[in-house]
Amino acid sequence: MVTVAVTGGTGHFGRTLVDALKESTKHKVIVLARKAPLIQDPKAPIIETNYNDINSIATILESNNVHTVISTISVTSPESGNAEVNVVEAASRSEQTKRFIASAWGGPHPEDSPLPLYTLRNAISDALRKTGLEWTRFYNGIFLDYYGLPHVKSYLDPMPFVVDMAHQTAAIPGTGNELMMWTYSVDVAKFAIAALDLPSWEEKTYCYGDKMSWNTFLKLAEYARGSKFTVTYDNIEKLKNGQVTELPSHVFVYPFFAKPLLQVFLAAVEEYIVEGYYDLPEDKCLNGKFPDISTMKVKEMVDFWRVK
Repeated sequence: MVTVAVTGGTGHFGRTLVDALKESTKHKVIVLARKAPLIQDPKAPIIETNYNDINSIATILESNNVHTVISTISVTSPESGNAEVNVVEAASRSEQTKRFIASAWGGPHPEDSPLPLYTLRNAISDALRKTGLEWTRFYNGIFLDYYGLPHVKSYLDPMPFVVDMAHQTAAIPGTGNELMMWTYSVDVAKFAIAALDLPSWEEKTYCYGDKMSWNTFLKLAEYARGSKFTVTYDNIEKLKNGQVTELPSHVFVYPFFAKPLLQVFLAAVEEYIVEGYYDLPEDKCLNGKFPDISTMKVKEMVDFWRVK
């Protein structure tokens, strides 16, 4: 048993991971967050953390005998990117801290991707390489939760991507026959916890819940909803121009993610899917090392929408 510190553990995937750590009972967990609640959970106490103060973060890690830091900070801005880099530096100063999982939950990308999001993540990886920490970042494809919300338990915010279950609409990248992976956030957490017991890590760690093409996914979605979807296909040229066909549910995201930025982001991810980045290397996935971890499949997730 070791002590694990989860940064950003009060939101989205971080909460999922903390819940799973509490249930596993194999490791002690603390949560680093910008604010601490008045009432603490003794199984996962939240420690108020100033991410701009490297020395204070290092003191938190030292005083709590933190062996492994798992970052679930949403790295979407220079400020959040700097926060994680500061945690990396603090972890390297802590004599107790040996391992670090960087916040890269999702799908892989070209190392030279021009998207600011990936530039920030690359900077974090560069910072980790300069330390003596053993570290990795997780790749799990697309979070499967998005296709079960609001009917499935999840802390993730809705993010309509390619298939809009609510409005029975799809805008599929490429031919739709390209293979890729999806994973339910709860299953990603299970794999992350299992990886804590591995004797060594590589810089990239892979796991997945299910694998198929978008065309097959669409058929399962249509069966669950009981009718055909309105479908368009976005070719690679359109994606490279930073454009995707708008889905009806996108309008609900615009107050938090402006349409021009969302278009560019989605187009880049869909381009990487067409280019094969989301067809994760199965021989390197944790599924083979931990066959007892049962994962939710696409059909199970979309069936939350099943017409009764």
